[in-house]
Parts: sequence; C-alpha cells; structure tokens
Amino acid sequence: MPVKNKIKKKVVKSKIISTARKSVKLPGKVKRKNIKKRLQAKKVFQREQKKKSVELERISSNPIIEPRPYTWESKATFNPSAFLGTGKVHLIYRAIGEDDSSVLGYAGSTDGYNIDERPTYAVYRRYNDFSRIMDENVMPIDYVSGGGWNGGCEDPRLTRIGSMVYMLYTAFDGWGSVRISLTSIPLEDFEQKKWNWKNPVLISPPNEIHKNWVMFPEKIYPAQGGAGGKFAILHSLSPRILIDYFSSLDELDGKKFIHSVHQGSREWQLREKGMRGVGPAPIKTELGWLVLYHRIEEHDPNRYKIFAMVLDLENPAKILYRSESPILEPEEYYENNGYKWGVVYSCGAVVKSGVLFVYYGGADRVVGVASLRLADLLSDLKKHKVAKFKKHFSKI
Repeated sequence: MPVKNKIKKKVVKSKIISTARKSVKLPGKVKRKNIKKRLQAKKVFQREQKKKSVELERISSNPIIEPRPYTWESKATFNPSAFLGTGKVHLIYRAIGEDDSSVLGYAGSTDGYNIDERPTYAVYRRYNDFSRIMDENVMPIDYVSGGGWNGGCEDPRLTRIGSMVYMLYTAFDGWGSVRISLTSIPLEDFEQKKWNWKNPVLISPPNEIHKNWVMFPEKIYPAQGGAGGKFAILHSLSPRILIDYFSSLDELDGKKFIHSVHQGSREWQLREKGMRGVGPAPIKTELGWLVLYHRIEEHDPNRYKIFAMVLDLENPAKILYRSESPILEPEEYYENNGYKWGVVYSCGAVVKSGVLFVYYGGADRVVGVASLRLADLLSDLKKHKVAKFKKHFSKI
C-alpha cells in the first residue's frame, strides 16, 4: 500500500475516533445544559415569586351590583366610585340603559361587602348644555366606552373632604367631546338622599380627550411652597406625574382649564407602555398616598389589571413604592363576559376597620368588590421600593 494511502487512512480513522468520542460526550453536555436551564428557570420562578404582590380577595357573592329592569340601568352597571360616610360605604356607579346613555346610580353598604340600599332611580345625569344638534365644525371622534355610545356621565371619582363630597367624571356628548367635569354636594344632603348637586363645570380643555382624573382627600401643602393647604387634582401618571393645586376650586370656572397629557400632545408617545391611568382617589396611609391604577401587561395584551403605588405624602409627585405584579386581574366569568372582556376597572376604594375595600367594574357590565388588610398591602409594597426616581413634575 502506498504511503500516501496509509496516511489518508490514519487521518480518516482519527476523525472517526474523534467523532466517536464527541458522540459519547454529547449526551452529557446536553444533560448538563438541560440541568442548567432547569436551574435558571427555577431561579427565575423563585425571583418572580418573591416579586409577586399580595392580591385582593373577591367575595363569593360577586357581582354585588348587576343591571336591573329599569330603563336607565337595564344594560350595564359598572365602574363604581366610593367613599366612607357616617358608618356606611357610599357608592356611585355608572349605568347604561335603553337609550345607551350613561347616568349615575347610588348604592350603600353597611359592612362594605353587601349592598343594603339601592334606589330605583338615577341620582345624577349630565346637565352640561351639550347640544344634540351635531356641529359640523366639530369633528366626530371614534369613542365608545362601555357600550355607552350616546354620551353622558362616565366613570365617577368621589372624594370626601370634610363636609363636602366632590365628584369628577368623564363628560361625553356622544359626538366630539370627551372632557372632565367637576361637581359637588354637601355630605349632609348626600346622606339624606337630597341630590342637590352643584352645577358642573368642565375643567379640561376643549378638543382634547381626557379621562381618569382624581382629587386628593385633603388639602395638600405643595412641595414648591405657597401659603395654606390647596386642593390637589392628580391628572397624569405617565410619562410624568402631574398634579394641579388650587386655593379654591372656584378658580375652575369653565374658562380656566387643567392642561394634561393627551393623545394630541408630544408626551403621549412617551407614556409607559400599557399604562391606562389612575383608578380611585388616593388614600392616605402611614407609608404615603396609596394610589391604585390600571395597566395592561405586555405579555397579556388587552386585559386591564389593577396595580398599586405609594406616593410621598409631602411631595406626591414622587413615587416611593410600586407593585411589580397586579393585585387584581380579570379571572372570574363576570370579568370576562360583558361589553369588554378581560377588564377589572376600579374608580373607588375605602379603608374600613383596617381593611381595604376595592370596588370595581367587571367586563364593563357589573360591579364586584375585593379586599385585603391594608397593612398587608403596605408591608408588601415596602419590598418594591423605587430606587431611582424618574423626573416627575407637578404644577401649581
């Protein structure tokens, strides 16, 4: 045999042996890789479990408010607001009836869970002088919320300050205007069911769509200074927290408006992805202002979930703590069977005997309630401190 062929055979044999050795070691490498992947997955799971926020617990009798066969609330009753009165939780909820317009109904609860008072009539309707004649100079907008295409009062936010009850809500004219409106009523009249609401005033500018504004439950001394406490209205969470302060709410006279982030502004594109806006009015706690808000997670699109954050008491434009996972998400049938499936949407929460009660709309059709001990939520939020603050601003 020629030397050249012998060398060639030795090279081929060497390659075969090398390949054989590799083939023997390959399963071990694969096994080690699989073990490594499993360990990494376990670590991720454990890390996520540590991050997991405490969750609100629903009552078994949910939903607590459902449509009834009255013309004003026959289709939907949802997105309730709430405040704690004289030994009772008062709720104002959005209702849609036969004419597809949104009005507001009342419900009361002594224990916070069960409704024991609910009139058969609407307690508030939109009184703004919106003309039903379509103005050709105003472009119609593609806006439908909860099936209420015919306009009205949407998503109320109640705040009690002393002997007065204030209400912010979304005023929709059914054509081209979606703005924030403000009204109020004496607490005594409210509790006696004398619905003497003050004439509402529009506080957001025309030709802009605004929703999800809330008022703090007490006057605040702004961090930037100024004499005396001021009414504070929170109107943006992202891309920056915006709060406007007023010595008197009479400053909002229908000519002066609060300017906020909206779909036509440059800042709209800078908003945190999935952020939908604030829920109920802030609640004062020992840790700071507790703010519940709505957000859609990137891995679970089109599903509204409730998260929590804590703002600094003295400078509420500063976020101190923020939950990394939702405290309530749409899982029950009544949260996935309605005008908009996969929605839990809260406009009201109260603290009663150390328990946080959160009232929310399920699938834009019914009202549910969920609760947990406030101390447990605050203790959990402490684990999720915001280490590095983004730039937040507030205006006076």
